[in-house]
Amino acid sequence: MVREWDPRTASPAELASLLDTLNAVLAADLPQDPPWRGTHLREYLSEVMPGERRISWVAQADPAAGGAPGPILGHVHVLLLGDIGVLEVLVHPSVRRTGLGRDLARVAARRVYQEGFQSIGVEVVGGTPAVAFYEALGFSREYVETRSVLDLSGVDWSALAEMATGVGAGYQVQFCPGGPPDDLIEAYARAKAEVRDVDDGELRPSSYDPQRLRDSLATLHRRGMKPYIVLATHDRTGEVAGLTEVVVPAQHPTRADQYDTIVVQEHRGYGIDRAIKARMLLELRSAEPTLTEVQTWNAQANEAMLKVNAELGYRPDREWCEYGVDVAELVHRLGG
Repeated sequence: MVREWDPRTASPAELASLLDTLNAVLAADLPQDPPWRGTHLREYLSEVMPGERRISWVAQADPAAGGAPGPILGHVHVLLLGDIGVLEVLVHPSVRRTGLGRDLARVAARRVYQEGFQSIGVEVVGGTPAVAFYEALGFSREYVETRSVLDLSGVDWSALAEMATGVGAGYQVQFCPGGPPDDLIEAYARAKAEVRDVDDGELRPSSYDPQRLRDSLATLHRRGMKPYIVLATHDRTGEVAGLTEVVVPAQHPTRADQYDTIVVQEHRGYGIDRAIKARMLLELRSAEPTLTEVQTWNAQANEAMLKVNAELGYRPDREWCEYGVDVAELVHRLGG
């Protein structure tokens, strides 16, 4: 049975069942990824940015003997974001190839169509069954990144400390747990806005104005995700010349997520990118002692950042792809 589902009012048993399915999918498709924990899972599934909406459905097995609710075997949610609906379908490996994934995609696509959106996007991990699933539904690949993973147990910390001091004269590097200081929010947003036209995909948009940046940080905290920032400021102008962001989710606290790393055009060539990323890793070693890995995503054409990541010890892991489809075409294909 597929039904609309609200994580804000879901029972603890439902959340635990969904977590079991999520971890079964990870074990089957991404066995090197850490399993998720239930910490702040409700908030992770329900909290969104102002102006965004997330709608969810679950597929639940028939009640067990004695009338106890059956387990959740599938989940789909769509995030209505700007002019696109971002889809995520989750099906327990034990019930794949039964049509459940199509049923979940169908109900979400219908809602996106009814809401007046024209396109649906989805992140698809290379080398997993999701590739064939979405391509069979008519999704087309639109953008590809490489995910790389750094194993902190293999880091040369003395070499990293040397890299962290390798920034040119005239710059100060500072660590900002929780987010940039408020007096630098506007300068921070300007630095991010300078590169907003770079083709970095559209399913994980960045925040380019001060208020949206504040909203983004607040949303991360509500979802149980701790942001850490390292930024480089220019001594003469006080402007933010470079920044790097890492988020440690409560749901998988042993593996952190790298977000944006940006060096403003006029400040490139002074070693800022390498220095701020190295400084971040040094700070995380103290701030998050249980952290064992950091994962990052980069456009395959971004050779400069891929080179820096390789010097820091990151190793390419998987293709991470964005797929898209016209909503009306998807609804028609699914028999909607």
